[in-house]
Amino acid sequence: MTYKVVPFTAKITRTDTVSTVASQIQNIIDEYVKNGWTYHGLEVVETSVAPTAGCFGLGALPGYNTAFQMLVFVKN
Repeated sequence: MTYKVVPFTAKITRTDTVSTVASQIQNIIDEYVKNGWTYHGLEVVETSVAPTAGCFGLGALPGYNTAFQMLVFVKN
């Protein structure tokens, strides 16, 4: 089996609804299915971004946690 992982970030405005996000995901799934891939699932990858020290502590940025959504496809 071969797997393909595709990052997904919804692009919405303040007036969009969950249907907008669903449509964006559907479009990506449809695109990959046309090319022989099977949708396997959506995974969330959480990670920590390290802080920066800055120069003598000036301009230092704190670390933070973030998450990325990944669409997973499989091909036999």
